[in-house]
Amino acid sequence: MGPLLLVLLYPLSCVSGLPFYNGFYYSNHPSSWNSHGEGIFNGVKLVVETPEETLFSHPGANVTLPCRYHYEPAPLSPRSVRVKWWKLSENGAPELDVLVAIGLRHRTFGDYRGRVHLREDGEREASLQIRDVRLEDSGRYRCEVIDGLEDESGLVELELRGVVFPYQHPRGRYQLNFHEAQRACEEQDAVVASFEQLFRAWEEGLDWCNAGWLQDASVQYPVTRARQPCGGLGLAPGVRSYGQRHHRRHRYDAFCFAPALRGQVYYLELPEKLTLAEAKEACREDGARIAKVGQLFAAWKFRGLDRCDAGWLADGSARYPVVHPRPNCGPLEPGVRSFGFPDPQSRELMGNLDTCVCSPTNTRPHEHTPEKIPANSQQHALTSAQTLSQTPTQGPTEQLS
Repeated sequence: MGPLLLVLLYPLSCVSGLPFYNGFYYSNHPSSWNSHGEGIFNGVKLVVETPEETLFSHPGANVTLPCRYHYEPAPLSPRSVRVKWWKLSENGAPELDVLVAIGLRHRTFGDYRGRVHLREDGEREASLQIRDVRLEDSGRYRCEVIDGLEDESGLVELELRGVVFPYQHPRGRYQLNFHEAQRACEEQDAVVASFEQLFRAWEEGLDWCNAGWLQDASVQYPVTRARQPCGGLGLAPGVRSYGQRHHRRHRYDAFCFAPALRGQVYYLELPEKLTLAEAKEACREDGARIAKVGQLFAAWKFRGLDRCDAGWLADGSARYPVVHPRPNCGPLEPGVRSFGFPDPQSRELMGNLDTCVCSPTNTRPHEHTPEKIPANSQQHALTSAQTLSQTPTQGPTEQLS
């Protein structure tokens, strides 16, 4: 028994009690780890750097989530590391693996397959590049760099530029359960908004007294001006919550989030008044399709679309966008006005307008800009081109008349 113990203990005495892995000694002493959890091995610290500010993009774009790493002090020879990216859980959604890479080998996962890769234009580069950004790509991502037993990580937040707007069913207030709210937003080229998106919209001035579904199945509403019919005068302004509600049993409105347009909304001049069906056909004949509510809101916020005459939208509602309030043009605040859901056979819309948005394959709308269309034309329609404004304006209070 004695000789056997000598054989087992001998290798440990050679390294003075320090475990050895991947070419480095790792100290077990607590003082070798700093307050951020960065491991110091053999006097060398692995540091991962990611930006603190939120990154903004839009659907269809390509975006890079920056992540770099280095050692302090720098090692004498190159190190082999493993890089892992994943999207963090939020609003009840599970964590999603995005990419794992070791050297030139990598693996991508789920809906990110074929759309993501590591940037390879520098040493110790771990930045993630995403092609064809989608609405669901918005969120927080973690970049983890692993060197043997040592690993460090950083967070990157990606947010899509967009606008939050309240949406009601054609039958009126509080007609949508959670699943119906999801479908309603999708039909308007949008998704159900998150709390963070609604909160930011409230900070920008969104004031709405009807409660609506959010992404996490909670029901909330933003109030900037306390008033009696909206919770009472005793409550401070803020985003007020009814908490979580049953997905199927309870019914409210919806708060939708529409991304910035990959295009431009324009008015199509027409010689006569149209019903809803005729407006849709007129848009098709112009190589376009009738606009959705989310597209009109995005054009108002990001393209500065400003008109004082209403028109048909795809859901059968009649609306018009106002950036610069003026007499005989609705309330004094900027916003998108609504006349509800008129009779689809009616040709007597206020303003005599019809709206439509271009199909992705049509390039003709590049010729149509709001500035070039006369404001006093008899009939109009709105369309969307392929170009995108890179400098969005701040969205004022949304108003539905």
